[in-house]
Amino acid sequence: MELSLFLSMLGFLWVAAITPGANNMLLTASAANFGFLRTFSLLIGIMIGMQVMLLMVAFGVGSLILLYPSLHLVLKIAGSLYLLWLAWKIATAEYETLDTDVAPPVPTPFWQGGLLQLINPKAWLMALGAVASFSLAGAAYLHSVVAISIGMALVNVVSGMIWMGFGSIIGRLLRSPRAWKIFNLAMGILTAACVLLIWH
Repeated sequence: MELSLFLSMLGFLWVAAITPGANNMLLTASAANFGFLRTFSLLIGIMIGMQVMLLMVAFGVGSLILLYPSLHLVLKIAGSLYLLWLAWKIATAEYETLDTDVAPPVPTPFWQGGLLQLINPKAWLMALGAVASFSLAGAAYLHSVVAISIGMALVNVVSGMIWMGFGSIIGRLLRSPRAWKIFNLAMGILTAACVLLIWH
């Protein structure tokens, strides 16, 4: 995978990983209530779940791509359309309160973080979007899936630690509707920009 495509993929994965969603809200609430170290196992569980999901997507869709190389173009178009749709949804998202005040009785165990991915639409769309948009056809497919896996692990650990470490601060910052709109508009623009690099 060329460096420019890898960086574009990292941009897409970063936006998908850092924006508010089920994983980040769970990490934020857990870190706010139980501390960084006691939440780290939950982050590991989420990362393992994401990797398993990525492999399921990559080798389910991947076998079809190897049989029908023209399908790769269709997936690239679909991935680009999805990125543009995601950019629009992020940029126009309505203000939400990031509530971390209600504490669960004990930290969520790591295995629940992994299982959460099976019912987390954002996580499925992240894996599908990454494979559809950034995998390479033919013999390079396996190498591109490895690159996507590495990229996903990198952005998940960094974004997860940010939400864990600064969860209560981020929650306070995004309680302002203006800050929420600026944050989401910036994330939407970054997501749309990823499409340009897919087709270079």
